[in-house]
Amino acid sequence: MQEDQASLTFRKAVFSDLPEIVAMLADDELGARREDTTLPLRAEYLKAFEAINQDPNQFLAVAEAGGKVVGCLQITFIPGLSRIGLWRGQIESVRISRDFRGGGIGRKMITWAIEQCRARNCGTVQLTTDKLRLDAHRFYKSLGFIDSHEGMKLTL
Repeated sequence: MQEDQASLTFRKAVFSDLPEIVAMLADDELGARREDTTLPLRAEYLKAFEAINQDPNQFLAVAEAGGKVVGCLQITFIPGLSRIGLWRGQIESVRISRDFRGGGIGRKMITWAIEQCRARNCGTVQLTTDKLRLDAHRFYKSLGFIDSHEGMKLTL
């Protein structure tokens, strides 16, 4: 069900968007193992939303088409001392609603996120994506991202 993209808009997420955001985060093989879409949502999601919402260096965004939330992402603005005080924009949790995938919304959403980073005077935009998400790797490379670093994580 592809929606007319002429109505595509981006905005800061509000509390009432949270169930749709969590549902998008859970809607693939990897997310299904780590998210919980049971309603009412777990308190951890509510606390995380409040922390994100109150932090001026966090921006949880949704994409809307025809009044429906069809995508989400989070941008973290990171100050740094290296590279002469360079700020970085970190894009995470990028998802498009299943019914709207493949129609160019993701490309528009990432382009929009890059512009948000530029507006905040970030000198670089970075993101991570799971090594198993090969389609995502191709997508991000098509937008000009390069795999210049090896990312590592430690689960606590």
